[in-house]
Amino acid sequence: MPILDEVRALTPDVRASAEQIERDRSLPGDLVHRLAGLGVFRLAAPRAAGGGEADPITMFEVFEELGHADGSVGWFAMIGAATGIALGRLADSTATELLADPRFLIAGVAAPLGRAVAAPGGYRVSGRWPFASASRQATWLVGGCLVMTGEQPEPLHVILPAADVTVHDTWDVVGLRGTGSHDIEAVDIFVPAERAFSLQRPATRPGPLFAFPVPGLLAFGIGAVSLGIARAAVAEFTRLAAGKRNPATGEVLAAKPAARTALAEAESLVGAGRAFLTGELASVWRRVTAGEEVGAAERARLRLAVAYATRGAARAVDLLYDAAGGSSLFLSSPLQRHFRDVHAATQHAMVGSDVLELAGAVLLDQPVPTARL
Repeated sequence: MPILDEVRALTPDVRASAEQIERDRSLPGDLVHRLAGLGVFRLAAPRAAGGGEADPITMFEVFEELGHADGSVGWFAMIGAATGIALGRLADSTATELLADPRFLIAGVAAPLGRAVAAPGGYRVSGRWPFASASRQATWLVGGCLVMTGEQPEPLHVILPAADVTVHDTWDVVGLRGTGSHDIEAVDIFVPAERAFSLQRPATRPGPLFAFPVPGLLAFGIGAVSLGIARAAVAEFTRLAAGKRNPATGEVLAAKPAARTALAEAESLVGAGRAFLTGELASVWRRVTAGEEVGAAERARLRLAVAYATRGAARAVDLLYDAAGGSSLFLSSPLQRHFRDVHAATQHAMVGSDVLELAGAVLLDQPVPTARL
């Protein structure tokens, strides 16, 4: 059975866990185990080592579907799956060793906030990284570091055993509460050289997935999950509008012109964002599959599509939240959770206003650094 069908079969149980996920600020262990069993966390890992090596559209659809079921679950799955691209930078033997654990889940933070010091056979690593989604359930954690290899520090990424890393309980937030995006800290942990890599260097592993621009690959799931959340808001508003009545007139909300307009505009925003993002994903995928280089303009358009989809999804949810009136204020209403979750997604640095500025500069052929694309 295709993984998307298996994920859809799981979604009723995901929705049933929503209140527990919010309350615990974490996914239930059984749900994480089931996602692992479906291979969700292996989607971007190399097939030769036991991963799925899925194409980006398949990953998009999985993230969107899980985001539709629950925003936190979609985000958690997206982080676990996308971070698996790191295994494409490792030797087959090392990647196979990591993937041998049926509980395999890799997460972490790519930003170079740690320090790596060269040591015989590897590195001594220390650092603290915020926003490490899925950190409590991960089996491995990536930490971005700076290492002195000459006169200037260079970025290096290391893969740490989760058992050696301290998770600080810092994720007490408004939206995406169940992602468990706590701070993680490493104190003088030895990392063997075979578990160190650099995202700044081209991948040597063959296959189009590993030629796909890494920033775009790590970013597109934000748009996918946000669109899934917006789809859930559309479904909830449609249900509410059919039954909620004006106490004075008895008229259902669906008969109100403003409600109809809000739903129509929300559907348009979600559809446009989805079409733009999947179109750019498909375009870049065709290039890398054909062995062609992905230029700065193509990478800029992909990142622009991610930001547009994410912010369009938030605008769609805003329209429906407003049109629902006082009903959307109650904790029993899924709309308030969709509102909080989608706005948490818009706060990610990968979809910030500076990304729009950078993409615009590239499309205007201005001389700007493009490593972030």
